[in-house]
Amino acid sequence: MSARIGLFIILVYVVAAAFAPMLAPYRETEIVGEVWEPFGGATLLGTDQLGRDLLTRLLYGARNTISIALATTLLSFAMGAASGFLAAILGGWIDNILSRMVDILMAIPILIFALMILSILGTSVPVLILVIAVLDSTRVFRLSRAVAMDVAVMDYVEVARLRGEGLWWLMRREIFPNTLAPLVAEFGLRFCFVFLFISALSFLGLGLQPPAADWGGMVRENAGAITFGIITPLLPAAAIAVLTIGVNLVVDWFLHHTSGIRDES
Repeated sequence: MSARIGLFIILVYVVAAAFAPMLAPYRETEIVGEVWEPFGGATLLGTDQLGRDLLTRLLYGARNTISIALATTLLSFAMGAASGFLAAILGGWIDNILSRMVDILMAIPILIFALMILSILGTSVPVLILVIAVLDSTRVFRLSRAVAMDVAVMDYVEVARLRGEGLWWLMRREIFPNTLAPLVAEFGLRFCFVFLFISALSFLGLGLQPPAADWGGMVRENAGAITFGIITPLLPAAAIAVLTIGVNLVVDWFLHHTSGIRDES
């Protein structure tokens, strides 16, 4: 049941992100009323600190935030899993060099490191994706290397080596299919982390830049409304929380399902 709830939440967010221009009643940056108008009327969820429709901003924020988080997670997994498999299969000095590089990056607090790099390189979307993907790939490397080392000593991998199969074959046909379950679960968890991390950077002013809609930035921009008892900043915060809960529900179900544990009737 929890997995169905999680899938439903994810589906709603995906539809909102994919069809934001068609679902939104106004343009992303269009000013349609006074500052912090209440719910109802022409603006279903009221307006923000500039008089823009909040529902429209939430829909476009879904498209911007989720697409950036998904692209970042995919890139981090491509880099982390490939390097982790490489270290597990080849071992020796290659494994030592890659592992020590990852240890150095993981020793630096990720938020401080990201803030420093983004302050130097700027906060364009490609830079934002690349910086977070590189930092997050260290966690993927540790997991993929650990699970790949367990698989690399199996008899069927040794048979493939004796047949003369190359490195790419071993990674693609022998290691990857047998490490898929933990990697899929980790993908969901990493997506949640990246999603929250991007929102945190936007809240600090180093994420997606105005006037583009972004949930973390919307919380920061409308934070002053709380002083007047207006709940406008709580809506993008709730959107962040609900999606995180939905993804975690699906990940928990997947881990339970792949672990072989069955609920007793």
